[in-house]
Amino acid sequence: MVRVLFLHPDLGIGGAERLVVDSAIALKEYGHQVGFLTNHHDKNHCFEETADGNLKVQVVGDWLPRKLFGRFYAFFAYFRMIYAAVYATFCIIPKERIDVIFCDQVSVAIPVLRFARPRPKIIFYCHFPDQLLSKKEGYLKSLYRWPINIVEELTINMADKILVNSKFTLKVFQETFRRIHHCPDVLYPSLNTKYFDEMEKKHNLETPTYFRNLGDCYVYLDINRFERKKNHQLAIESFHELSSSLSDNKPRLIITGGYDARVNENVEHFNELKDLIKETDKENVILLRSSSDDEKFQLLRRAQCLLYTPIDEHFGIVPLEGMYMSKPVVAINSGGPTETIVHNETGFLCEPNKASFVEAMKAVHGNKALCERMGAKGRKRVQQKFSFEAFSKKLDGIVRDLAECDNRTTKKTE
Repeated sequence: MVRVLFLHPDLGIGGAERLVVDSAIALKEYGHQVGFLTNHHDKNHCFEETADGNLKVQVVGDWLPRKLFGRFYAFFAYFRMIYAAVYATFCIIPKERIDVIFCDQVSVAIPVLRFARPRPKIIFYCHFPDQLLSKKEGYLKSLYRWPINIVEELTINMADKILVNSKFTLKVFQETFRRIHHCPDVLYPSLNTKYFDEMEKKHNLETPTYFRNLGDCYVYLDINRFERKKNHQLAIESFHELSSSLSDNKPRLIITGGYDARVNENVEHFNELKDLIKETDKENVILLRSSSDDEKFQLLRRAQCLLYTPIDEHFGIVPLEGMYMSKPVVAINSGGPTETIVHNETGFLCEPNKASFVEAMKAVHGNKALCERMGAKGRKRVQQKFSFEAFSKKLDGIVRDLAECDNRTTKKTE
């Protein structure tokens, strides 16, 4: 049994959060002791496993500011995470004898954690280099980011093990961090397929009220956070062009995604999309905020096709969810989806423009045989290549190797 502490900045709803929660579940099922330390955890805006007591969650530093004058998010994220790392180093690790710490997103905690005694091994999971996620906003922003970018590279290099979520991210990682010479391992995110299997067996699920207006129409589903980089606009504009070309039995588009009222972009972009819909397909497009896992399952089961619009997405867990639910996936031909979706087999990989998306959406619209064929192949691909069992086994091996290596080092020292 290995004692593992997950250190994550904001345990809300998103792909990064789904990854760490699934990692904790996987290790717990292998008999390890797991827990979370985070700066923020809202039980009304999180994954169920972190709210129902299944996973132990401790919150520290939530009283610290997140921004100043609407800016400096990165600085305060670093400051909050350093606070959490200091707390872990002096209040948790000595008492609970933590063997391995799993960090992601914010690497500045790593040098602090190395002062802990006994010192745990540290895993850093890189979803994508943070400096590439920051918007370019002129000279002053570049000057502000310059030391943060250097710190990011230096602190990641202090981890005992580095993991990335795809071959695409691995390539970007190596191109970005030239001074990190040891090669990270690729650990693909996976689905907790057991949850989907259990949900499929339930017959007493409450049907969402908005389903009543769908009838037997064809439904396209778009799942992603309400951020501009997620490119929901492409889904809406493509849907509008497709819908306009049909005379009867109009399809529907449902967009649902993580929404946090504390995040200005979430609020602004949601309103932008509402305005766009008013100009196009107000009656045929539904916007939903922060659907629960059960609601998302219902949406995936009801939809006939999943749309995935981000460009250069680092990995993307949503296409796996769609494929496991036997839905064809229409996605942008870049980033992680090129490693999960097989073009013309489990869905379509499109150019990042409306014409390409509309063509793919037309191909599946009303074509039940094609949807069933692609859906069956997609589900099989997830089971063979991205199963939760394979993910769990690999992560368990990584954690055990690190812990055993630490034990051997300790014995030699003695």
